[in-house]
Amino acid sequence: MRVEAVHRDDKHRFSKLSVGEIRLIEGIGVEGDAHAGATVQHLHLVRKDRTAPNLRQVHLISREVLDELAFNGYDVAPGELGENVTTAGLDLFTLPTGTRLHLGDAAILTVTGLRDPCSQINKLQKGLLKQVLTKAADGTIVRRVGIMSVVTTGGTVRPGDPLTVELPPEPHEPLGLV
Repeated sequence: MRVEAVHRDDKHRFSKLSVGEIRLIEGIGVEGDAHAGATVQHLHLVRKDRTAPNLRQVHLISREVLDELAFNGYDVAPGELGENVTTAGLDLFTLPTGTRLHLGDAAILTVTGLRDPCSQINKLQKGLLKQVLTKAADGTIVRRVGIMSVVTTGGTVRPGDPLTVELPPEPHEPLGLV
């Protein structure tokens, strides 16, 4: 398991730029990223309650999701879906809430929940939303556009850094929307 790519953007744009490294700041997020802050920074959530805690400091997507999209005819590069960290070798959607992800030498993220995809995804590529927002056989909605986390311990993260998983104590709570 490893970090494949890292991204940030100082503006509230849909996609983020790939960079050589990001610096994670405890309780804040990615230094220089528009979504960094102790309270919500997502423009839709700010309108609801600007004092709410920011449970979406760092967005992660796995390379495997991008590969699935490519298999289905959608060419989506790392960072284009707005993630800060593209991972490889880990199914992020199977992690329970509260999982701690150790990235590189020092950084630790705590998983808070699922990202809820919005219709802006179709501006990137028409029909993409239907690829990342589907229904399971039992009718439950399946969201496959990444997970959200907060920075528990700061540090620098680079492509190629190792990624290890520390599960929370049981019983495990499945990922919900944040």
